[in-house]
Amino acid sequence: GFALSEPFDEMVVRRIPEKLVRIINRDSFGLPTDPAENVAGVALMAMLESSEADFGVEVEITKHLKPGSGIGSSAASSSGAVVAANRLFGDRFSKTELIQFAMEGERLASGARHADNVAPCILGGFTLVRSTEPLDIVALAFPTLFAAIIHPQIEIKTADARAILPKDVPLRTATAQWGNLGALVAGLAQGDFGLISRSMEDLIVEPVRQWLIPKFEAVKTASLAAGALGGGISGAGPSIFMLCK
Repeated sequence: GFALSEPFDEMVVRRIPEKLVRIINRDSFGLPTDPAENVAGVALMAMLESSEADFGVEVEITKHLKPGSGIGSSAASSSGAVVAANRLFGDRFSKTELIQFAMEGERLASGARHADNVAPCILGGFTLVRSTEPLDIVALAFPTLFAAIIHPQIEIKTADARAILPKDVPLRTATAQWGNLGALVAGLAQGDFGLISRSMEDLIVEPVRQWLIPKFEAVKTASLAAGALGGGISGAGPSIFMLCK
């Protein structure tokens, strides 16, 4: 995963005397204010439980990442909440611990406790999640890159996009995909734009999910013709990302 400098969510987090989490939404997306049903809320609840604090947390959220856009909207809220709240706790929690808390928000959003998006949100740059049990995250070196994001005005639920993925992958396909991943990491580390470009071929997820996104193939073809290094479906979609020099 990699972090975007924008768009981003804005949050104001403050202490409250009650030992609970309170959510105030300052946008028009109509997300839950019940902390048990809000990704920022469950992340903060996990943090409070671990801290054994004698106070609670109130968070005002103004989202600029549209929910269901595929560019890490739930991760932005989960990560932003715990990073900000950590200041209230005197920065007692490490970034690895903050990722663990934010992953609870991802569990609520997608049904899977994954770090694909919250790790780059909290660490910045490109990150490789080697394992989630136990959590093992590698921060990757990378050259200066720009990410062009196209967001079709449709919504795709992450859980639905996960449901259509293949349960089994042929060994030949898996081997080719591992080769692409290893080469992408090497290309990022070496600043080799040609290798980055050749490596950005998704043989497993994109062939299945692209049908959820109207005109996906046309957009990708036009982007590559315009000089993009490569790209594909961002998260579960429908956003499409292209890395560029």
